[in-house]
This record gives sequence, structure tokens and C-alpha cells, in this order.
Amino acid sequence: MAQENVSTGSSIVERNIFLTEKVMRFLLARPEYLAKLPQDFELVILPDDDSEIRQYNLELIDKYGCEGRPIVFARLKAHPVRMEDNVEPRLFIPVDLAA
Repeated sequence: MAQENVSTGSSIVERNIFLTEKVMRFLLARPEYLAKLPQDFELVILPDDDSEIRQYNLELIDKYGCEGRPIVFARLKAHPVRMEDNVEPRLFIPVDLAA
């Protein structure tokens, strides 16, 4: 039973790494988007079509917090219909209420 949990966890981590790479490639190709993000932010991937990763990442925020850093949520499809589809993430950044 414990072995099953370990393999599930590593599968989620591997999928998270893959999705993080997609978001980072998107941002690096569009420096104007990257410039609008807050300094020293915490990136949280929330795939629209992978509830397991979405829930895992939300639980990580609850468990570890973000240590006072702004959180940027990236929503995207983890499983595009066709592999050649280049699905762009939607980024949600914090709003400064003091402004």
C-alpha cells in the first residue's frame, strides 16, 4: 500500500515538472508578461483537466503557505486534445489593494 502512494506522488511530481516547464517556456517567450509579474512570486499550477494535480497543488499551498510571497496561479490544459496543440496558460496575479 505504501509503495502505491510513493509511485502516485512521483507521478504527480513528474507531471507538475512537465507543466511548470510549459508555463516557463510560455513566459520566457513573452518577456512582456514576465515583466508584469510580481517580484519573488510563488507559481501554482492549476490544470483545468487534471483534478489530481490541481488538488495536490492546492494542498501544498495550505500545508506550506507562500511565506508572504505573492501567488501567481497558472491555469492550463494538462492534456491537450492533440499533442501539437500549443495551449497557452492563463495567468492570474495578485491585485495590490493598497493602490
